[in-house]
Amino acid sequence: MIPNHNERKEAADKARQAMLEKFRAKAQQGAQPDPNIVAQREQLAAEREEKRAAAEERRKARIVAEKAQRAAEAKAKAEAEAEALKLRLIAEAQRKRAEKEAAEIRAFEEQARRDLQNAAKRVRK
Repeated sequence: MIPNHNERKEAADKARQAMLEKFRAKAQQGAQPDPNIVAQREQLAAEREEKRAAAEERRKARIVAEKAQRAAEAKAKAEAEAEALKLRLIAEAQRKRAEKEAAEIRAFEEQARRDLQNAAKRVRK
């Protein structure tokens, strides 16, 4: 008897299913890992995680230290600028006071010169 299309398809599906079952059975047998290898891999993974955590802590500490350093530098810069401004203001005030005193002295000298000239004119008269 000659098999028809449906019979051949069913036979091919059964063969395919049998091959799949055989593959799954073989994969399950070979999937049993060596407990020593598993333990070693778990230990390596734990060590890597510890190293990563330590590196993360160092990074965080470095960031905190850099922030503190930048804050200290900014504070020192602000204090230096404030001191420089204070010194400039003091120098400006001293300069203005000296100019004012010099102007008063010139005014007194000018007044004294005029008084002397007026007195000399009165003596001549």
